[in-house]
Amino acid sequence: MGYLCPRMGSAAGATQFHTPPEYPRVMRMTVLASGSKGNCTVVSSSNTRILLDAGLSCREILKRMASAGEDSSTLDAILITHEHQDHVAGLGVLARKLKIPVFITEPTHRAWVRMLTPRTTMTYAQWLEQRQQERAAAAADLAAREAMGPGAGDVIEQIFAESDAEIVQEAETAVAVGTSEDVGAPGLAPETWVRRTPASAQKSPTAAPTFLPAIEHFSAGVNFTIGDIAITPFTIPHDAADPCGFVFAAEGARIAIATDLGYIPTNVKQAVRRCDVLMLESNHDLEMLRDGPYPWSVKQRVMSRVGHLSNETASKFLEEEYDGGAAYIILAHLSESNNLPSLARIAAESALSGHMSLLGNKLILAEQGAPTESIVL
Repeated sequence: MGYLCPRMGSAAGATQFHTPPEYPRVMRMTVLASGSKGNCTVVSSSNTRILLDAGLSCREILKRMASAGEDSSTLDAILITHEHQDHVAGLGVLARKLKIPVFITEPTHRAWVRMLTPRTTMTYAQWLEQRQQERAAAAADLAAREAMGPGAGDVIEQIFAESDAEIVQEAETAVAVGTSEDVGAPGLAPETWVRRTPASAQKSPTAAPTFLPAIEHFSAGVNFTIGDIAITPFTIPHDAADPCGFVFAAEGARIAIATDLGYIPTNVKQAVRRCDVLMLESNHDLEMLRDGPYPWSVKQRVMSRVGHLSNETASKFLEEEYDGGAAYIILAHLSESNNLPSLARIAAESALSGHMSLLGNKLILAEQGAPTESIVL
């Protein structure tokens, strides 16, 4: 699959195609942020620029791009690994501001929409029981108000005339107090009112936080291109709907990014071979995590096979199964609570030092608070 990268123009709703500026024929990578507070990386070729994840606010992403010498106006697309907040916090606002497409798997897209859609806190069974109680209360209220004259029965019928199918639809689209309107009728107690989605929300889909100017769905294991960058998405083991890692290829260079994974399965090991840059997670030190401030349930999640890579697991891969082809190795997603940059570096350097063929690898630690120096291939 190949994609051009359209920008939505303001004149008469026309679609305008971005004409890339003239860059030297190189591939470039800049990690804007990496960690549990937000992740985003710019990957670019001579003609195409992609933002991988948008885990900071729109304003912060634009600020960091400017400080790193990356022109946000030339971004062609946003590519999403998974729907966790530290990877999508600024997604909607940034995509709408820049009017660029978002590439995302369909399960991840659905999960992101659900995450941003207000929901009731009751189950459907509880809602149905409440509905039945409302009907009974309304009937009792009508019987007590028969002396009010004609018309009271019509009011009841107006409120509860929905079919069973419409009731189910209403239950699925009902929203929490503060984001919906209470719809009642004169002479009826508030407890007999029904709750509906505001008409204003229905009439303004582009104002919704889940609105994106353009969406392209891809699937793990199916290669596609954005501009002149070939992208290989691969499945990673993480507790998200459909998490992916990626290999980007252009100008004869390859960049592999594999973060947010509980262990390194065979498909990931194969995907990251023969790359010029390898960005690999080194999230936590096991002892610091066990003794750290997280609740035990969170510690279990982090250490699980759908959690995050420890320094030890990352270094074991580098020592035993990494092919040594990358000119740069970037350690990413370091925990600020359960890791130290020095510990991550020591573990990785120890793993690499045992192989003379790997000594040429330059080791870089991605930071949470500032962009890394751009890598140019």
